[in-house]
Amino acid sequence: MQLAITWLRMILFNKSFLWVLLFINIIGTVYGYDWYMWQLDITEPVFWIFVPDSPTASLFFCFVITGWLLNVNFRLFEALALITLVKYGIWAVVMNLLTLNESGSIGAAGWMLVISHGAMALQGILYWSNYRFGLISIIVAAIWTLHNDVIDYVFGQMPIYGDLMQIMDKIGYFTFWLSIVCVTLAVWNWKHRHRIVTVPDHLVS
Repeated sequence: MQLAITWLRMILFNKSFLWVLLFINIIGTVYGYDWYMWQLDITEPVFWIFVPDSPTASLFFCFVITGWLLNVNFRLFEALALITLVKYGIWAVVMNLLTLNESGSIGAAGWMLVISHGAMALQGILYWSNYRFGLISIIVAAIWTLHNDVIDYVFGQMPIYGDLMQIMDKIGYFTFWLSIVCVTLAVWNWKHRHRIVTVPDHLVS
């Protein structure tokens, strides 16, 4: 088991792999913003920044990967990336499965969204040990995330999902608690990194 973990970490933190991952996330981000263009066309410009949730999450991660390639930790982007990658990755998977339950089919595009968003959430978790964000970054990221929920479900700017629009109040409630869970996840990461006890030099043999 330890060997498998070591092997996985060697791959994940290999710079060549990080370049590939950055390229994939850039392509996914561009595709995601393009996917939202039709909704942005019917959205007031003041809300544009809050509409394309998933591509913005992957954009945050693009900055994070770029920092790692430069041996720098962009801490605020790391907090934003972990919270939003997991949140919107899970959210999109759940929405597409709800659509499947309602309509009986989501087609190839729907399954592509399930797989890609599932992978989006997974990559946020796989780099768990590489985050260096602090409490202030978590607070800022939490404000951004919860404010986005207000814009989506109070001001009606949530992603449009066909028949699911009829239950947006329930989806909004689910999304709020998903945000809380993801913020808690970031706090857990921060606390886990601060459990390390420094041993005085004179006690080290």
